[in-house]
Amino acid sequence: MNTQTLWSLRLGFSSKQAEKIQNMGINSFLEASFATFHDHKVPDFMVDSPKSITELQQYRKKLKDASPEQIKELRKKEAQTSLELKSWWIDKMENETYPLREKMTCFWHNHFVSTLQKVKVNYWVFQHNQILRENAFGNFKTLTKTIIQSNAMVRYLDNVDNRKGKINENLSRELLELFTLGIGNYTETDIKGGAKGLAGLGVGEDQAIYRTFFEDNEAFSYLGKKGSFKIDAMIDLIFEQPQIPYLLTRKILKWFIYDTPNEDLVTYYGDYFRKMNFEIQPLLLKIFTEEYPKQTAGSKIKNPLEFSLQIFHELGIKKTNTKMIALFCKQQGMDLMDQPNVKGWDGGNSWLTSQVYLQRNNVADLLCNGKNLNRNFNAEMKGNKSADKTVNLQLKWNKTDTNKTIINAFENRLIFRIDDVMKADFEKILKYDFDGSLEGSQFAVLRLVNFMIKTPEFQLI
Repeated sequence: MNTQTLWSLRLGFSSKQAEKIQNMGINSFLEASFATFHDHKVPDFMVDSPKSITELQQYRKKLKDASPEQIKELRKKEAQTSLELKSWWIDKMENETYPLREKMTCFWHNHFVSTLQKVKVNYWVFQHNQILRENAFGNFKTLTKTIIQSNAMVRYLDNVDNRKGKINENLSRELLELFTLGIGNYTETDIKGGAKGLAGLGVGEDQAIYRTFFEDNEAFSYLGKKGSFKIDAMIDLIFEQPQIPYLLTRKILKWFIYDTPNEDLVTYYGDYFRKMNFEIQPLLLKIFTEEYPKQTAGSKIKNPLEFSLQIFHELGIKKTNTKMIALFCKQQGMDLMDQPNVKGWDGGNSWLTSQVYLQRNNVADLLCNGKNLNRNFNAEMKGNKSADKTVNLQLKWNKTDTNKTIINAFENRLIFRIDDVMKADFEKILKYDFDGSLEGSQFAVLRLVNFMIKTPEFQLI
């Protein structure tokens, strides 16, 4: 796999940007990526979803007064909106000219977890997603303050049930354990005190707000200080702690480059992150430009998005059924906006269990034979009329090339390491006397690509 293809996958979800990286250079490509903007418009499919507190109350009243059949239809409609939301996001990942903002949004999405299944309000999860997108390259401390005070987060981590005299510690615990400092860098006293500081922080119109009646204003100890702190002051104290940068730099290295990053690298980039006052953009610029020249291919297992969107791009499938990709990712253990728990997806080896690998091979067979994913997922997609049964493949290869130059071109685009045995296997599929001008020659090339996609080496970047 050539360097441009490798980094197109790392900074996006397929090899689509490889030529742009080669022509622009990594620095200019990153500058263009950081300069992207995002659309604040609420998608059309969410127009009828409840958004304000009043609309939510009306929706709940409608559910309460509805017949069993009406309740079923109302819930079915919101479930369909949830799938549309996932599909909308995958479409952005696939079609953005510079997809790094979406790749980083997905990183934050798995850091500050908040799920549709638990929150149960599509619009709040959409808001949560938009906050992450807007602040994708911004300041970690600012983003933490904003996202913790989102309606989705206080609902997801049960802070709506946290009030004076009936303290709920969930949000306080995860703020320290999973979002900022990591285990071992705080005490149970800090969690209990933090829960007091968060008491009364519940859902509001555009963001979470404190409700005076439920607040606990007694002084408490928090990270070595004593006072009656509220959320912003608590986060200020968290970001004064010596261990604050390293949890995030470790996770960024794992998300983009290494399933098991070297701890010296974690410390090196963490120290720089602190020096930059927790600004994400200069951290990413330093990591990517310094890691770019290194021989790091094969150090990370592709997640289901990278796997599926790369195949769709390589096969030249223009009409992508993003709902099907969302459902495939769910089956692969990467259910967008519905992680299994607050820790998010584990990544690494969990992306390549024997069952996941078998599913990937089945999908490779389907797509390379011109069949759509709905053959495998028709049970979940029952009633979805937009799911085509076939797809139009437009594989890119030069019909005047020899078998070896065609093999070499796909090796560079698809596989990070080739040995002599593997190369011999490829040449058994695309033989020395291959003639690209003959009718049906594309089927031979498709068999080659299918074989490559199913190798263990293709699963790595």
